[in-house]
Amino acid sequence: MLAGLVLLWRSKRKLFIKRLVNSSNGLTIFSNAQIKKATGNFSEKLGEGGFGCVFKGALPGTSLVAVKKLKDLGQGEKQFRAEVQTIGMIQHINLVHLFGYCAEGSKRLLVYEYMENGSLNSHLFSKHSVKLIWEIRYRIALGAARGLAYLHEECKDCIIHCDMKPDNVLLDAHFCPKIADFGMAKLLGRDFSRALTTMRGTIGYLAPEWISGLPITRKSDVYSYGMMLLEIISGRRNSEKIKEGKFTYFPIFAALKVNEGDIMCLLDSGLEGDMDVEQLGRACRVACWCIQDAEDHRPTMGQVVYMLEGVLDVEIPPVPRSLQNFVGMEDSTYSTDLYIL
Repeated sequence: MLAGLVLLWRSKRKLFIKRLVNSSNGLTIFSNAQIKKATGNFSEKLGEGGFGCVFKGALPGTSLVAVKKLKDLGQGEKQFRAEVQTIGMIQHINLVHLFGYCAEGSKRLLVYEYMENGSLNSHLFSKHSVKLIWEIRYRIALGAARGLAYLHEECKDCIIHCDMKPDNVLLDAHFCPKIADFGMAKLLGRDFSRALTTMRGTIGYLAPEWISGLPITRKSDVYSYGMMLLEIISGRRNSEKIKEGKFTYFPIFAALKVNEGDIMCLLDSGLEGDMDVEQLGRACRVACWCIQDAEDHRPTMGQVVYMLEGVLDVEIPPVPRSLQNFVGMEDSTYSTDLYIL
């Protein structure tokens, strides 16, 4: 009896997988019904962003998955499939792996590997999460840099992420960082830019060129990475104001202190005594180089990797001119509305 049930289960599993696999570039094409069943009719929401919601799911014979249910897109099914196939070809240890997708009628869903430890954002800022030790933070910073460098420099076509922030760095069971939502700018087109510039939690990471209307390049990702790196170091949100005589926007405070060589005051207070001073100095200087106003003053992500690895020396960066404009101002004379999280 038991043997018969096992054989029946195996045959159903093979049939299920056979129905699923309509492979091109290794991606699995799912029906909406299959994804609804796998997610329990989208019953367990993992998160929500400007482009859609993410739900937990499980497929027969596989590990857990995360299903991103995209909001209505203006593009057709053929274009969507083509863009997803391109994204599916991109694989790196520091990028979240795309298993497959659904493009049925108006439904647009992406099926990713499940990341057990959630987002970097939750570990940096949630009161209920265990504080990440310095060793793990530095490993996360380096891994995220490697993932971005791969997108910028090693893919057939340079892929600009456009939305680098702690929410889009996910952590697996071993706290290995993996970048999520890469390729979304290409996938969503104009809808992406429209959503991005109105999303709470994103504006504070956007490079000046987003606001000024200049062309967006891979150096825009570098700026966002620098802002995120400051948060990894300090455990503070980049919108936070610091009382230093007068209230000061945190990146201003950080840039000034790095320029003065006073880096210890930037470290998360819960990590005192639990860090590598040389690594801390490197990370602080790298972050402030990344947030320079002019694109050509920012390093490439490949250079960021080399600097964090200790292969390249990192000089003390100047205070970005746009931040200097705020130095010494009263709290009431400038606004951090652009940096609201």
